[in-house]
Amino acid sequence: MKRTASFLFALGIVVFTSCGQNSAGKATGNPSASVETKAPNSNYQPAFVGQTRVSGVKTTTPYEFKVLTEALDFPWGIKSLPDGRFIITQRESGTLLIAKMNGELSKAITGLPAVNPDGQGGLLGIAVDPAFEQNRMIYWTFSENVEGGTLTSVAKGKLSADETKIENATVIYRATPAYKGNLHYGSRIVFDKSGHLFVSTGERSDLVTRPQAQQLNSSLGKIIRITTEGKAVPGNPFEKQADAKPELYSYGHRNVQGLALHPVTGALFNNEFGPRGGDEVNLVSAGKNYGWPTITYGIEYGGKKIGDAIQQKAGLEQPVYYWDPSVSPSGMTFYSGDMIPEWKNNLFIGCLSGMHIVRLVIENNKVTGEERLLSEESQRFRDVTQGKDGALYAVTDQGRLYRIAKK
Repeated sequence: MKRTASFLFALGIVVFTSCGQNSAGKATGNPSASVETKAPNSNYQPAFVGQTRVSGVKTTTPYEFKVLTEALDFPWGIKSLPDGRFIITQRESGTLLIAKMNGELSKAITGLPAVNPDGQGGLLGIAVDPAFEQNRMIYWTFSENVEGGTLTSVAKGKLSADETKIENATVIYRATPAYKGNLHYGSRIVFDKSGHLFVSTGERSDLVTRPQAQQLNSSLGKIIRITTEGKAVPGNPFEKQADAKPELYSYGHRNVQGLALHPVTGALFNNEFGPRGGDEVNLVSAGKNYGWPTITYGIEYGGKKIGDAIQQKAGLEQPVYYWDPSVSPSGMTFYSGDMIPEWKNNLFIGCLSGMHIVRLVIENNKVTGEERLLSEESQRFRDVTQGKDGALYAVTDQGRLYRIAKK
């Protein structure tokens, strides 16, 4: 497994059997102050109070975390299986594996189509069929080599009875057009309440592809809604528009690496990377335009302003929440368990450059509090999910699997 210098440093601090705990009830400083203390990259003003740098909150329930394994190889997605184990994608190797709840890992599961692991590509998001106990079906997204470049693809297959391979792997959808680049593939995949699939795509990053986030004849920079056969879901917002792809659900996105359904309302939320600042959480509605690159709270990595440097425009949706400077949000989940009641219906997001897990308290679709968990671990948190036991589980780019639970 590849290791970076920062990972080796982190290993010197926390070994794989490491445990930690919060100091619930012993918060220092003002818990109502924002958890963000760094200066923003721009002087842009939020559209409403609480859209950024909301008041900090602190979990009062004593909890602890444990590293279950450090042997993962660039994990990207994690989901629970019905028996409580986890199925995990490994980005660079393009392999699946299963983790027991004690961290014991299976051998690599074979039978998947080849991935292009360059840049931000590889084996990406994963979803377990709601009827898995009957059909053993798994769905995943990946970067695929095709004529003209690479693209984000969606595939499905059956996990064999002996759990060593995926049977009859089939690509069911390709987010066209292809492009010769290796950035901003997205991509998460989740089942909706009707048994259809939401899939997120990136706009492939480069200036030449960026405008396609606004084009309805392109799958780049979109939320896609398809059936398990890869077809547009009847009733999608653009199905009767001649110049639009019928599978599109929403558009104007940059690089969506987080998708989750609210456990009570069923509302779809996403997160997406901004450029330098302007990382977003959005409440995603059918047919809506989320603005990229026309409006943004970020600036170019080199410091220049983007486009007309506007943050609001009629007809373009505002993010529910944004960060400046960036935290680089990736996989996320709503907590619906009973182990830590104060977390009920809170949104948890793994952050890469932020090196922590964000907890957002959301009430009536507005963020009312933010907390940063496990920041002392110095890990790039790639995905977080809720286990069948009511604990949270998270994977990191450095190869770790964490369990976060009531003490």
